[in-house]
Amino acid sequence: MRFLIVRTEIRTAADTDIAAAWAGGVRLRDETSAPEPRRQVVHAEDRDAALLLARALSSVGAVRAGRHRVKVLPISDLDPAHPYHRDGG
Repeated sequence: MRFLIVRTEIRTAADTDIAAAWAGGVRLRDETSAPEPRRQVVHAEDRDAALLLARALSSVGAVRAGRHRVKVLPISDLDPAHPYHRDGG
């Protein structure tokens, strides 16, 4: 399985936005419609390599300070029964 390792900026949210999302029962952030701005993208061929790269990216000062975050995303085709499988629609 191939992986995508992404370092993104964390978007801040106003207190009123948080309260409105909580009251309305909706998500504050929806990565599928409005992803966080990407700062760095790296590919890995297996899980161990992906986690090693994610650990290295996590040592960046902006991540340690809480301004950026590191995400590890599978990018190969998943089994249809897998909980994160998307049918393309």
